[in-house]
Amino acid sequence: MPKQSAPQDLALIAPKLVEVTNEVLFGDVWERPGLSPRDRSLVTVSVLAALYRSEQLGYHLGVALDNGLSVEELSEAITHLAFYAGWPNAMTAITQLKKIADERAA
Repeated sequence: MPKQSAPQDLALIAPKLVEVTNEVLFGDVWERPGLSPRDRSLVTVSVLAALYRSEQLGYHLGVALDNGLSVEELSEAITHLAFYAGWPNAMTAITQLKKIADERAA
């Protein structure tokens, strides 16, 4: 999988945020050996879904699939978190996952 990076057009208004995102978050934190990219994706998707951060969730669902998680595993994680993070959060996440899975299957 190609290394993640912040959208470069954001650097026009927030160059430091893009720099820190690319160098610290994606260049350091995501590259640490303590967790695999697959596990980091599962954690990230779970937190984004739980906190209803739907703008970032779609991107990270795609990354999770690229990092080896299956649609079934992500669906199971989302179903599980519905009881801890709320039904609306889970329904939003599963709707996004379905859309991405459908696009990839086409």
